[in-house]
Amino acid sequence: MATLTTVRPPAGETPGRRPRRRRERPGIKGFRRSLARHWTLYLLMVVPLIWFVVFKYIPMSNAVLAFKDYNVIKGIWGSPWVGWLNFDLFFHNPVFWTLVKNTFVLSLYTVAASFPLAIVLALALNEIRTGLFKKTVQLVTYAPYFISTVVVVSMTILVLSPRLGIVNEGLGFFGVPAVDFLGNPDYFRHIYVWSDVWQTTGYSAVIYLAALAGIDPALHEAARVDGASRLRRILHVDLPGIMPTAVIILVLAVGNIMAIGFEKAFLLQNPLNLSESEIIATYVYKTGLLNADFSMATAVGLFNSVINLALLLIVNVIAKRITGNGLWS
Repeated sequence: MATLTTVRPPAGETPGRRPRRRRERPGIKGFRRSLARHWTLYLLMVVPLIWFVVFKYIPMSNAVLAFKDYNVIKGIWGSPWVGWLNFDLFFHNPVFWTLVKNTFVLSLYTVAASFPLAIVLALALNEIRTGLFKKTVQLVTYAPYFISTVVVVSMTILVLSPRLGIVNEGLGFFGVPAVDFLGNPDYFRHIYVWSDVWQTTGYSAVIYLAALAGIDPALHEAARVDGASRLRRILHVDLPGIMPTAVIILVLAVGNIMAIGFEKAFLLQNPLNLSESEIIATYVYKTGLLNADFSMATAVGLFNSVINLALLLIVNVIAKRITGNGLWS
């Protein structure tokens, strides 16, 4: 007769139960698998990440300078705290509202002029069937993007010069007296915006052309079968196809509406058009570098960045609700 032997479980284990294995989280497990398969790609990301940390994120800690009375000898962290004093001085500065108005209006004017023109140019180039003419137009419109801002400003000053400029030469041919365009503050915004449109529209159109190339040709074929004209196909096939790209570009443009470029505004600036050309970026340069008031300049720059972040978040939420597309989910 067979005898039954009782096997005792190891110490620390409950009888009749198997030991529980420690389950790994799906996210961590997936990351480890991805790291094992694509470690070379992760290795390529190391250098850009280090660059961002060193030159972008670590310098953010120096924003505390906006809340201090900076002393060169004591350094950033040794300087005394003044709290919101720098912001209070800036908000009560007589030029505060002038700077905000000039910056906002100039940037909004730039977005309103350049955003739709790039889409129109891309749609027009997409409908051109002649290869040589299309390439020529693309070259002529895209080439100005590679010209530096200093050269563009120099060209603008020469063209609009009251004495030797080609514009005033043309006006003089019709008996119109010479106009000092850069000396009149009423012309500054138009000169700034349309020179920027000339320089950047071709580059922006390339982005939309890439989006148009991704549209399924079967949609155009179906529209032709239904008898849709070329204009109808543009309105009902092309425009909806590039709408996600256009929304993202518009959100980014509006998010940077208070961070308009410093170089061109400063180079086109002179004492006669200062009432319209003085923006936050030029004020920060003059306050921080020329007047050596680093705390005030940091406070103004921080205020500008916070406004940009708020605009970016608000516009992204609005675009997400209206079109369903945004920078993130």
